[in-house]
Amino acid sequence: MLGSMKYAIVIPDGSADEPVAALGGRTPLQAAHTPNMDRVAQQGVVGLAENVPDRLTPASDVATLSLLGYDPLEVYTGRAPLEAAAMGLHLGPHDWAIRCNLVYVPDGQMRDFTAGHISTAEARELIQALQVALGGRRVGGGVIEFHPGVQYRHILLWRGSGGDDGAALAATRTQPPHDIPDRPIAEYLPAGPAGAWLQELMEASRPILAAHPVNLRRQAAGQKPATQIWLWGQGQAPRLTPFAERFGGVRGAIISAVDLVRGVGVLLGWHRIDVPGATGYLDTHYANKGRYAVEALGAFDLVCVHIEAPDEASHEGKAEEKVRAIEQIDAHIVGPLLDALPRYGAYRLLVEPDHRTPLRTRAHAHGPVPFAACGTGIEPDAAATYDEATAAASALRFQPGHTLMPWFLGLSQHPPR
Repeated sequence: MLGSMKYAIVIPDGSADEPVAALGGRTPLQAAHTPNMDRVAQQGVVGLAENVPDRLTPASDVATLSLLGYDPLEVYTGRAPLEAAAMGLHLGPHDWAIRCNLVYVPDGQMRDFTAGHISTAEARELIQALQVALGGRRVGGGVIEFHPGVQYRHILLWRGSGGDDGAALAATRTQPPHDIPDRPIAEYLPAGPAGAWLQELMEASRPILAAHPVNLRRQAAGQKPATQIWLWGQGQAPRLTPFAERFGGVRGAIISAVDLVRGVGVLLGWHRIDVPGATGYLDTHYANKGRYAVEALGAFDLVCVHIEAPDEASHEGKAEEKVRAIEQIDAHIVGPLLDALPRYGAYRLLVEPDHRTPLRTRAHAHGPVPFAACGTGIEPDAAATYDEATAAASALRFQPGHTLMPWFLGLSQHPPR
């Protein structure tokens, strides 16, 4: 199937869900008006993929690697190093990257893991202040550096000196802040050999951030300040076989506003395409993402478009916003790609969320996600709609989920049984 084939992948992050009372007992995918995703289902097949192994945390890092054809049990080293790759940060053999969120914890509870969706410009000032005050310190046998990212998402680098310095980080358990909404943080602080010094850094950030002009201005304007940092997702640099080498020379491009997904693309050897107006939130410019994806088809064999908005809506418990995000993805990304791909002759299109993010829990969850795929060589089944119920009724299942990619690319005929 390789050669002149064109491929497109659309990842509506976290869109897989469960029936919601506020939506009349329907899932957001069922409640949304998605004529284009339904067209993919009608012209092709619908099934289920299990992207997150039971023993790993259900999150976009693990799930994205799996969705793109890599076994996370073999290649996953942590979330932060994937984001560091997107930021152009080099990790030496003894270095560790640690995700550094700016969060709002006013009363000992995780009230907002985005610090009120703080702007990238404001966040940069805060992270730079932390670097001035705390950067260069020797902590736990390594030297720390703060690096600004996008909005509330940043990176702390721990430059190790060799030996067993990193063993403490490897054995420490950390918790994603987005999975503990409105819960007491005391129950979820870093625990293990490096837990104490990670907690000390988190506590040391509080007075620095409290006195910073950015936070004073935000408070005066009635906005949530960034009260502290939250450290999690530590890991060392992963070693990934380039996608083209692994999958028959297919040259790819990645479109995403999220450093994590960009980082995976960079490590796979894909070209990174930055889209004006792409924010990684509900206000992202869906039409621009669709437009740039269609244009990229002319230069690359495969174009992957990731959209964070459905996941963000789930974390905030906003059912209607999640439905709206799915509808925008359908209209402005899936539709244009489905119309453009046949112009190139042979093609395939895949729509698949990375993981489940139920509105009920506002957190990521294990479990299979529905996918729809159509195009050259894919014989249509009886599916009429793209949603969880249709997928659950299908006999087409990929477990583990990383086996779906070779099937989608035409390198295998059937999913493993």
